[in-house]
Amino acid sequence: MKSMRLTSNRRRFLQSTAASSVGLGFLSQLPRVSAVEARPDTDIVQLRPEIEPLVRLMEETPRGEVLEKVAAEIRGGVSYQQILAALFLAGVRNVQPRPSVGFKFHAVLVVNSAHLASLDGPDEHRWLPIFWAIDNFKSSQARDISEGNWTMAPVDESKLPTSRQARAAFRSAMDAWDVPAADTAIAALTRTAGANEIFEEFFRYGARDFRSIGHKAIFVANSWRTLQCIGWQHAEPVLRSLAYALLNHEGEANPAKADLGPDQPWRRNIGLAGRFREDWLDGKTDDAATQELLATLRTGSNDDACDKVFELVNRGTHPQSIWDAIFLGSGELMFRQRGIVSLHALTTTNALRFAFDATANDETRRMLMLQNAAFVPMFRDALSGRGAVKDLAIDALESSPLNHETETFAGEIFDTLSQDRMLAARKAMQAISKNLSADELIEAARLLVFFKGSDSHDYKFSSAVLEDFYHVSPRWRPQFMAASVYNLHGSGQRDNRLVRRIQAAFDA
Repeated sequence: MKSMRLTSNRRRFLQSTAASSVGLGFLSQLPRVSAVEARPDTDIVQLRPEIEPLVRLMEETPRGEVLEKVAAEIRGGVSYQQILAALFLAGVRNVQPRPSVGFKFHAVLVVNSAHLASLDGPDEHRWLPIFWAIDNFKSSQARDISEGNWTMAPVDESKLPTSRQARAAFRSAMDAWDVPAADTAIAALTRTAGANEIFEEFFRYGARDFRSIGHKAIFVANSWRTLQCIGWQHAEPVLRSLAYALLNHEGEANPAKADLGPDQPWRRNIGLAGRFREDWLDGKTDDAATQELLATLRTGSNDDACDKVFELVNRGTHPQSIWDAIFLGSGELMFRQRGIVSLHALTTTNALRFAFDATANDETRRMLMLQNAAFVPMFRDALSGRGAVKDLAIDALESSPLNHETETFAGEIFDTLSQDRMLAARKAMQAISKNLSADELIEAARLLVFFKGSDSHDYKFSSAVLEDFYHVSPRWRPQFMAASVYNLHGSGQRDNRLVRRIQAAFDA
């Protein structure tokens, strides 16, 4: 019954938005196009032979033609998994994660977000996020070419450590911020160690510094999640790119030999993590503790935030109450100043919470939670100089009544969002407080990203917050949904031109 109701509601919602003007029956009309043959090139890393031709097609086809050719491959039998793998690997091989793990590198970072949106979207729209990401890759590829045309080179096979030396060599290189040594070490480790044990290393290194406003942790989580779909056989170039990205410290002294601001929370938190009570995972949830930490995140330093986490844990507070405060504190920044910094506070929290759930190492869990607590005040301080910062407390936010507390409530909220973001956020808070269908609201939000989204952050943000809604305790979900809706797309916004371009190209 729930599935039938959501399908019916989706139909009504689409009919009330501009998205209804776009038909997607063109996918069945595509002609067959043969794959581009792989050509050996000793100057670039070679991928597995079964995926190399499809990657080459994405790399070498002009932006104005690539969607048609990829769609033809799908019509000829190429699977979703193969398309996703080729897209991810094309980005890894052709886009440099420097000078910052962001900017043009979003072509890689957004792949998992587009994949998550596809998985959760309706069948008839499932390819749209992936086609959008392919076009985005071509844009980033062009920018990379204009900046020097970086391409991942083959690994130096003569310098690979042995299987017995690989793990120690990788840790030593990462600790020394030694890029060449880390490159050969991770290649050797990928060939000889298991996926879980390798990512236990990356979960820690992805969270150790605040450079690139959280993109390092995001790349770790997204790499792990994408590889779980496309297969571990594609891991080596991905992990080489990941190690290279995590060692980025452009314009600074070697962090191994200096005491720099982005590295200080990690070094301090090692001491705090070692003094957690042994039964720290068995505490009790406590809304008052959540508000206590939230107040510290709002005004205190990163050290204050970590000290408060340490105090609450040893007082017997369950980690969920701490994570609630971190989610709320990140969401509050969106209200205080909507923009790129507050957006990354939420997407970074999503990545660190994912790592917290994925790791099997107790110390790593402690460090991830402490680091995320440290990062929220650092994001907050980064708002300065970027415009006005509002004085708003998310836990004091009041809801606004809905005109129609019926099956059309999602349409009302997203119609309002196009005119008044704060009012729409308050209406969303009311909807969740009244136990109206969160799934319906989330599904409507996702469909609007499909049709209105025009930037990598549209997918990164929406995939993160719509997933994290269920990571927040029910008590705080209305407030978190309000913060999420505040940065989503309204139904009155213009459709993404790419959707219409796809339709026109395939109809032709």
